[in-house]
Amino acid sequence: MKVLMAGASGLLGRKVVRELRAAGHEVHGLGRGEGSEVRADLLDREAVLRAVDGHSFDVVVHAATALQGKKMMRHQDMAGTDVLRTEGTANLIAAARETGARRIVVESMMFGYGYGNHGDRPLSEDRDAFGPVQSDVWLERHVGAMRAKEALAFGAEGLEAVSLRFGMFYGKGVTETTVLPMLRKRALPVVADQGRALSWVDVDDAARALAAAVERGRAGQAYNVVDDTPLGFAGHVRAVAAAFGAPAPRTVPLWLLRPAPLAHTIMSTNLRLANDKARAELGWTPTHADSADGLASLAAGVSRLAA
Repeated sequence: MKVLMAGASGLLGRKVVRELRAAGHEVHGLGRGEGSEVRADLLDREAVLRAVDGHSFDVVVHAATALQGKKMMRHQDMAGTDVLRTEGTANLIAAARETGARRIVVESMMFGYGYGNHGDRPLSEDRDAFGPVQSDVWLERHVGAMRAKEALAFGAEGLEAVSLRFGMFYGKGVTETTVLPMLRKRALPVVADQGRALSWVDVDDAARALAAAVERGRAGQAYNVVDDTPLGFAGHVRAVAAAFGAPAPRTVPLWLLRPAPLAHTIMSTNLRLANDKARAELGWTPTHADSADGLASLAAGVSRLAA
């Protein structure tokens, strides 16, 4: 198939391109950078339509974010991605229609189920509401953007839409470039989990799932893409430290993170997702049952390369 991909130059995007090309598909990246085959700003509708004029594609993929280099401490760190999820999605749908694409696959994330305490039961795609209205203005902006992205895709007449709701990313290109340097600088305090847990997914596994969705995701369906075993944020960070021999993070009271409101919200959220649907319909399974095993494997691979 011919695939037009927004976000092809990002970390997840590069891995997805690798997976799709290995499967024999032709991928054209859409973006402003030199490496993009289709050059346009995703937020400039007319520029996007000019750039795709004369092209034909079978599938459009929206995995563009503005998170690269962000530490996810402030709500403003999500602002650019919120806009890409709304205006960018609308522009990509227009590009899909212009180029005759029959399918659109969009990236989303677990927090679209809402921040806060969801209890110990893993949430599923068909039983639990996605995009509940949030009481906080900033949180509603984030969740509302994820809600709108899916609504735009699923409501696009003539397009088969598929959405992937990813857990928190870790793995090659994420852990050793973001979390690990902060740990080594003693710049990543954590809050005691106190029974809270989040769902995680290795970014390479996420890329395999997205490629599978391009080929065989069921039209009109969303899929949770997470590993089997949720782990608290503090537990995950401590697993990074243990795997790489870095200093263990300091544990601080939750109120101390109020100057970093997005981090404060993430660390105080209890949200677990089930992955049964992705296993059954995409034929996807996580490489590691939990992020602690995945981190140990990543650290061992880094050590082998350094030896």
